[in-house]
Amino acid sequence: MNKLPSSSFLPWFAALAVFAGPLGCAVGPDFHRLAAPEVARYTAEPEPSKTASAEMKGGEAQAVVRQMDIPSQWWTLFHSKALNDLIERALKANPDMEAAQAALRNASEIAAAQRGAFFPSVEASFNPTRQGVPAVLTSPLASGSNIYTLHTAQVSVGYTIDVFGGARRQVESLEAQADYQRFQLEAAYLTLTSNVVSAAVGEAALRGQIAAEKRLIEIQEQCLRLLQQQYDAGQVAEVDVLAQEAALAQTRMMLPPLDKQMAQERDMLARLAGQFPSEVIDAQFDFASLDLPQELPLSLPAKLIEQRPDVRAAEELLHSATADVGVAIANRLPNVTLSADLGSAATAITQLFTPGSGLWALAGSITQPIFEGGTLLHRQLAAEAALSGALAQYRGTVLTAFQNVADTLHAIRCDAEALKAAVDAERAAEKSLAITRTQLALGDISYLALLNAEQTYQQAVMAKVQALANRYADTAALFQALGGGWWNRPKSDPEGAAVKS
Repeated sequence: MNKLPSSSFLPWFAALAVFAGPLGCAVGPDFHRLAAPEVARYTAEPEPSKTASAEMKGGEAQAVVRQMDIPSQWWTLFHSKALNDLIERALKANPDMEAAQAALRNASEIAAAQRGAFFPSVEASFNPTRQGVPAVLTSPLASGSNIYTLHTAQVSVGYTIDVFGGARRQVESLEAQADYQRFQLEAAYLTLTSNVVSAAVGEAALRGQIAAEKRLIEIQEQCLRLLQQQYDAGQVAEVDVLAQEAALAQTRMMLPPLDKQMAQERDMLARLAGQFPSEVIDAQFDFASLDLPQELPLSLPAKLIEQRPDVRAAEELLHSATADVGVAIANRLPNVTLSADLGSAATAITQLFTPGSGLWALAGSITQPIFEGGTLLHRQLAAEAALSGALAQYRGTVLTAFQNVADTLHAIRCDAEALKAAVDAERAAEKSLAITRTQLALGDISYLALLNAEQTYQQAVMAKVQALANRYADTAALFQALGGGWWNRPKSDPEGAAVKS
């Protein structure tokens, strides 16, 4: 039979390569997820169960529901098709999302590539050579020819046994880095959707302010016409007419800055949607087209670290840093390598793999670093320092997460009270202005009283619009602070990152 006499070692080598690595231990600390903080609530005082209300759209009372789950598409609770469509477009076209998805693919492929260290490396080679032997030397060929062609074909197998788990720790570190990028993608998803909602609320607020300014301009123009008539009748002095003209001009001066902010808000919406500012966005937002969610979720504090993408990302960095310590320790320990060559050599290519042409070699080596000038030691110390830093960073991220929720809860409660007060103030100021205009027409009061009433009304209207905008913005901020519900998104969602919880 044309059988290479030494080929029987290959099954034994393969078995050793497959099983030798897992039999070893993995040096370094094992990663364990940290326990949730033992806190019962987010704020020092008990969280409110219901907010104040105001008699207007967007002024409804909001109930805070503990342990209420968050829908993955939480922005649909504002009941705006234009907002839903814009977010869908942004998720598909925003370059930041594309960059985060590419970063995840990159990290996943790097981790997959490192898993190759668990398997033997196998290489095949064919090496034809033309050689000449000096006449004073004996030819290596049986024919005695001094010039010949040698064809060598062989398979080389190499395997580094992961005795101390260095390769496993390296894979563990890279897999944690991939999970970090996965949660970074979730964070980008949450940030993008939250920014679109915030921009829509900002546009609605600006439309409200512009409408209020235009209404005030109309009122002041009516007052100017009234004063002009009284001046023509000799009932008021010219200085009163000029003062009203100045007040009207100052109010008109408020419009261009608002128009500028509106244009910039539209540019921002285009950017978020992955479009150029020159491209028209059909969606337009005002508070009439946005409903205020009347039930607000409040996750248990122990669940927050599971839900926040930034906390989960910091946790994976901690995991990676823990594995890196094991890698640094393993690099200071012996390295065991096996290698084998199996092949055939012949002077004619047609004689390869014929009886008597086989060649083989089997080797093993153990390498122990003895002196590296302190390099390996200090790399281990650096890895341990990085682990301490990652732990501190994780704790800081958790504290920030709890602060975000607490700040938002305070804002939601105070904004509801502020809106109620602003609505009352705006209605009182509007009634006062109407009475003042009537009294001025009858000549019962001075023009100064009208200016004061107009200024009070203007301030009250602007305060109401801003308070309303704060309610919408802080409602969106609460969904963002609690993690955005990514864990409820279907894994088949093409725009979703589908992170495992």
